[in-house]
Amino acid sequence: MARVLLVDDDASLLDVLSLAFTDAGHEVRTAKDGREAEAIVLREKLDVVVTDVNLPHKDGFSLVRELRAKGHTLPIVLLTSRDTEVDEILGFDLGADDFVSKPFSTRALLARVSALLRRDTKTQGIVEGAKPITSGKLAVDVERLAATYDGQPLVLTLTEHRILEAFVRRPGIVLSRARLLELGRGDDGVVDDRLVDTYVRRLRRKIEMLDAKFEGIETVIGAGYRLRS
Repeated sequence: MARVLLVDDDASLLDVLSLAFTDAGHEVRTAKDGREAEAIVLREKLDVVVTDVNLPHKDGFSLVRELRAKGHTLPIVLLTSRDTEVDEILGFDLGADDFVSKPFSTRALLARVSALLRRDTKTQGIVEGAKPITSGKLAVDVERLAATYDGQPLVLTLTEHRILEAFVRRPGIVLSRARLLELGRGDDGVVDDRLVDTYVRRLRRKIEMLDAKFEGIETVIGAGYRLRS
């Protein structure tokens, strides 16, 4: 059972989603605007947030941005009725873990959330006391969901952490976009190249904030990406 926060200003949709997630065995909290949602995240321990983009007081994009800025790494799924590439890329660039366009089936949404939760559970199942894995100046503590570059902490979302772990475990190995998406999100379905490129670009940017000359994640044209060994 997971603790899920559902955020939407449409009361009828919120009721439908609450019932679906409760029936699936989850503990559900709800909020009708971005301010209320942020307050709940700050005071309670949650496993995942599912939030609409169009919200009063504070929209979904702002909610994601502010939660990530405060160091919250829990998975966040954005819901939107605006089906544009710009919105999707912006959502992922701000730190969302998944993006679902309305209208959608509750079954599909539950499946996406379950994939995120399975990935988190696998991480929590790492043996106590396991040492961080390293490659060059990068180090990933899989057990504690922590990563550093040259000893300096990296603030990453869960998906970014899993993708960095995939690189650090396989230095010099070319990873296709499909493989990165599978390792990062537990998703072996249809691959959106823009989505994977956004994850990698965001990860590079965060490392470059600590080292402007960082060029360790290499683009292999027509194949994917690799961490230079």
